[in-house]
Formats: sequence, C-alpha cells, structure tokens
Amino acid sequence: QVQLVESGGGLVQAGGSLRLSCVASGRTFRRYAVGWFRQAPGKEREFVAAISWSSSRYYADSMKDRFTISNDNAKNTVYLQMNSLKPEDTAVYYCAAHYSGSYYYGSSYDYWGQGTQVTVSS
Repeated sequence: QVQLVESGGGLVQAGGSLRLSCVASGRTFRRYAVGWFRQAPGKEREFVAAISWSSSRYYADSMKDRFTISNDNAKNTVYLQMNSLKPEDTAVYYCAAHYSGSYYYGSSYDYWGQGTQVTVSS
C-alpha cells in the first residue's frame, strides 16, 4: 500500500504562486510514478502533471508554461509549483501514484490522496 498526503493549498490572488506537496509513505515508493490531477466544482477531473520514477516529466499542454513538477526522493515527496495562477485554476488538487500505466489518465492510478483546495481570487 501507498499512502499519499497533499498539502500546500490555500487562497491566493490571481498572478500569485503556490507550491503543493505530496508526501508518500508505504512500500517501495521510489518505483512509482506520481501524478497531479485537479477537479473544479461541476467539472470532470483533469490531468495536470506527472513525474516518473526516473524523473521524466509530463504536463497538460494548458499548464506546462506555468506549472512545474519535481520530486525529492530522499523525502518521498513530489511537488507541484504553480505560478501565474488564474481564477480558472481553482480546484481541489489531488496527487496519485501508480507503478505502471498511462501518466495522463486517472484510471491508471492506484493510490490517491485526499486532495488540497486551491482557490485563486480575481
């Protein structure tokens, strides 16, 4: 089992920045890929970014210029740095982990955190 805990969400003004953290615990986490997804009220969950166990990075096209995913294997932590935030970035952000499968589809992930709320005011 892998347990994931997100933190770092909050209220920020448009144009501001936040860094989300996803701390993992459990078995052999270093071989897992970690993805960030988000879900806004009334909308479907969408892919944001992912990082493989070898640190290859994948981004949604609409966010790749503003968001950066990184990891610190010594801390079993994956980060999502979000810059130039917009009101439309308001959502609950989830991190998820899987051993294999597509980076882009939530259905490929086996473990999920509880989510952290990000609210961007205009």
